[in-house]
Amino acid sequence: MERLSRIAEALGRWTSRWVPSAFSIAVLLTLLTAVVALVWAGASPAAALKAWGGGFWELLSFSMQMALVMFTGYLLALTGPVKRLIEKVASLPKSPRGAVVLVALCSMAMAYFNWGLSLVGSAMLVRFVVRKRPEVDYRLLVACAYFGLGATWHAGLSASAPLTVATPKHFLEAQVGVIGLDQTLFSAFNLGLTFGTVALLCGLAWAMHPAPERTVRVDPKLLELPAPPPPPPAERTFASWVDRTWALNGLFGLAALGYWGTSLADAGWRNINLNSVNFLFFALAVTLHRSPRALLTSSEEAASTLSGVVLQFPLYAGIYGLFKSTALTERLGDLFVSASTKETFPALVYLYSGVVNYFVPSGGAKWAIEGPYLLKAAATLQVPPSKVVLAYAWGDMATDLIQPFWALPLLGIAKLEFKDILGFLLLAFFVYFPLVTLAFLLAG
Repeated sequence: MERLSRIAEALGRWTSRWVPSAFSIAVLLTLLTAVVALVWAGASPAAALKAWGGGFWELLSFSMQMALVMFTGYLLALTGPVKRLIEKVASLPKSPRGAVVLVALCSMAMAYFNWGLSLVGSAMLVRFVVRKRPEVDYRLLVACAYFGLGATWHAGLSASAPLTVATPKHFLEAQVGVIGLDQTLFSAFNLGLTFGTVALLCGLAWAMHPAPERTVRVDPKLLELPAPPPPPPAERTFASWVDRTWALNGLFGLAALGYWGTSLADAGWRNINLNSVNFLFFALAVTLHRSPRALLTSSEEAASTLSGVVLQFPLYAGIYGLFKSTALTERLGDLFVSASTKETFPALVYLYSGVVNYFVPSGGAKWAIEGPYLLKAAATLQVPPSKVVLAYAWGDMATDLIQPFWALPLLGIAKLEFKDILGFLLLAFFVYFPLVTLAFLLAG
């Protein structure tokens, strides 16, 4: 077990200097895609430029859906009841190893329901756990808080690709129709693989904790929670009462929850999609905040995490335009058909999706880029599209473990750099990635 922690530290030192910013990666990938479109797909410079610019804003509604996934999850994590629940959970572990296992389990459980909630909720859990168990290795604790983004989010209820293809009028509906969640997220294969992965990573978290003499600790005072909001003004007015009462939050939130429940009853659970998940989390966040003023304060903090989505999604949409409006889709589809069989195609998609995700760290935007040609190749090989969606989803989140983009909100709250936790994450990745590859090979 001590050897595992030493390997993790060595990996962290070796890789920390090779990861550029997420924006730089997006720009470089745009240039690479343009070169491939010119050289391999035979597009003219004018056609490539037109395809890129024409696609720049094609994913605006999709971008808003992705932003709301993160925003509503963050907003819910900042509510009083959720904070109190997190503090109670943080009191459960009785040892440093128990603490890292608890954070790993909670991170993956929350990510299954909403990856935005996992990022923020896990970071808050880390703060409370450190206050209860200051002898825990802080680097490993924060690394475990990121496990949900690499192991369960794209297999759960905020999964971009499965929820997108389950949403009527999605951008690939003409190609594959609407694919219900019973074929993807709630299939026996996906549920079994999720359970096995959670068990594997919890066991690995326990094994990776270093010996007491090599444990890196943090002063809990550095992680104190923000001060509570100021008391209400001395002057009592109608406006101040409205802004500080729960009545409006409760009226709106309960009405929204009622609508969500009746809509789900009418449509059935198989029709859960991005819009319905976002609606539920938004309604819960409003209901659980104690007043409109508290909700607005939390909203400002939650919105601060959206800069990456707002800044980079147009770049990914431009890449999508290059694929859509040149011959790249056809060329890549033909390449996949020639390189695989019906049995090996899902595993190949899993590996390919993982590699591309490291350079395009956005499951939603990347699905817009990859989905058309992957599904085209699947149709040629007679592979069910639901298998392709799941293989894509699992590959996409696997390399999130070693990609810093979505870790930025967590690291900001934890006050660490990505290189501080990367060694532990790499070790988890080297164990987890080949086993899931085998699962897709056997299921193919």
